[in-house]
Amino acid sequence: MRILLSCLQDLRQHAIPAYRFWATYFRNGIVEAGHEFTEVPNVDWAEGCTAKSKDELKVWRDAIWTRTLEWVRSELVSGRRIDLFLSYLFPQQIEPSAIAEIKKLGIPCVNFFCDNIREFRRVPREFRCFDLHWVPEYEALPIYKRESLKTCFAPMPCWVPKEARSPEVAENRQVTFIGSSDNLRRALFARALSLGAPLKIAGAGWLENAPTNVTSKQDRSIASIVRNQAKILRNQGLGQWLRRTIQRITPPSGNTIPPSSLLPPVGDHDYVDLIRESMITLGVNRVPTFRRSPRNPLTYSRLRDIEAPMMGACYLTEWTEGLTHFYDVGAEIETYRKAEEMVGKIDMLSNDKHKRLSLRAAGQRRALNDLTIGKSVKRICSALELSAH
Repeated sequence: MRILLSCLQDLRQHAIPAYRFWATYFRNGIVEAGHEFTEVPNVDWAEGCTAKSKDELKVWRDAIWTRTLEWVRSELVSGRRIDLFLSYLFPQQIEPSAIAEIKKLGIPCVNFFCDNIREFRRVPREFRCFDLHWVPEYEALPIYKRESLKTCFAPMPCWVPKEARSPEVAENRQVTFIGSSDNLRRALFARALSLGAPLKIAGAGWLENAPTNVTSKQDRSIASIVRNQAKILRNQGLGQWLRRTIQRITPPSGNTIPPSSLLPPVGDHDYVDLIRESMITLGVNRVPTFRRSPRNPLTYSRLRDIEAPMMGACYLTEWTEGLTHFYDVGAEIETYRKAEEMVGKIDMLSNDKHKRLSLRAAGQRRALNDLTIGKSVKRICSALELSAH
């Protein structure tokens, strides 16, 4: 099938959190599954995620969707079919009338979105125009069900290159986490280290040894701050806004990570090697949100839960209900619920090479066979009663 893809492609790098990998994953995953992707030329979808006023966003949407509709119509007139419009769009990027026009042309429209339960209390009204919603968080399904919206529960869209799939040759005896620092991760790892866990940690924000929240500092004008606060109130409610405000003015409880546990910056090539060669690769699924207290953190399965097993890691990650729908937990990946259990699982796996090798092989087999973008496209086609050929 021929899929029109809109997944944060850009014409230049924007000052927003990492996003370019999504286009790479979608493109390669679609091609590997035997499908074809196409993209509207000279369109900067990522620009819609930058800091813009309401009027600026309207100008951007009008231009981007006019160009998209003109291109789609020209493709169809020229006899080049489009079987599916697959997007990764945030609410502010969506023009419902344009999606309606694409649907009138006989093209089903599907939107992928992650971080649903972190970002929203209810499904944004802009999402309602889509035929189907690709939801990777099991915990987010009820908010779509409440709105009577059609969903496809499928894993995070992930693709790893062939060279990252070859069998691991030698373990480095290291227990490794790669990811940015935030208050929840810092507290979790500080507790695990105090219990004797031999952790090695790499990523942004750890070397400063101060709690950080990873946010873009692209625009800190008064107007931008007011817009951000209004967005929080609209999407997440007064209770979360109050909790967020209180936490901002509360001094952080320092959870110092010793320098001996920190790794130097990891490049793209080193990243793959470190995940594959570490004796144990760690995942963390708790996320900072002002909707929950640190004692009861919000958790849901993340992209690393697909990526690390695809690379053949011996993977130990934080338990979420969604993981039980993707893996045979205990046979393909291992999980923990708190620092004490993490430490116990690390000790168990460190002393059982056969178990580690079994997890590597079984987890990779599951991820590469059942949790691919190609399999998700099949699920989407089944939900829409489309032919996947």
